[in-house]
Amino acid sequence: MKKRTIECSEDHLRYLKKRRKHAALVWSLRLGGLLLFLGIWELVTRIGWADPFLMSSPSRIAKTIAGLYRDGTLFYHIGTTLWETLAGFAIAVAVGCGAALLLWCSDTLRAVLEPYLVVLNALPKIALGPLIIVWFGTGSKAILCMTVAVGLIVAIMHMLTAFIATDKNKVLLLRSMGASKAQILFKLVIPSALPSFISMLKVNVGMAWIGSIMGEYIVSRAGLGYLIVYGGQVFKLDLVMSATAILCVLAAGMYFLVALLEKLIVKNEES
Repeated sequence: MKKRTIECSEDHLRYLKKRRKHAALVWSLRLGGLLLFLGIWELVTRIGWADPFLMSSPSRIAKTIAGLYRDGTLFYHIGTTLWETLAGFAIAVAVGCGAALLLWCSDTLRAVLEPYLVVLNALPKIALGPLIIVWFGTGSKAILCMTVAVGLIVAIMHMLTAFIATDKNKVLLLRSMGASKAQILFKLVIPSALPSFISMLKVNVGMAWIGSIMGEYIVSRAGLGYLIVYGGQVFKLDLVMSATAILCVLAAGMYFLVALLEKLIVKNEES
């Protein structure tokens, strides 16, 4: 089977080359800015402009992470938080999308429940902490529940708004052609909501980490949130900064995966 070759004009090739150069410049500036920040941070603690006990430093953070690795606890704590976050994220997204579909299908149900969704979205989820502990105990179930509670309403409202925002003229056109509500949903509403779905995933990545760390603050015996709380209690600020740095890397990796999914969807639609 012969591969299909696509010929490009010289102007298009120059445009692609310019885009590659711009992408390389952006990534270089990102990496350079990060290295500059870490270098300045290390320098000001080494020369005594900032107290390394209070501010920590990149070298102290690296030593602390290496110590956790040697103790055999690093991946245990990372795995605990990562499992809670990913599970809560998946449940919140799946249940949120399903609930949004139900609300889209029933105007009456949406009119009844929408004010409650607004109130629940505005409610500080940390206020549910004591109830969650009583209902689910002090284990992973409570943390998972907190993670779902933080992201669920966001997912419902985000996707419901996307479903309702579908082009009304296209909906009327399909109805005039005899399309059922299910056909309109799968042929028009869901495809048109894909950009909003990706946007919701990006928002819920942060919400999932907030929920899991918030839950670990309250009830955990393991995880990165537990390390942050424990480090603060015993004034091991190197441990606090190390756990925070690991959280940044994990959250960035999860966001990168969502961004990669977005590129695959866009590429599939273009093809």
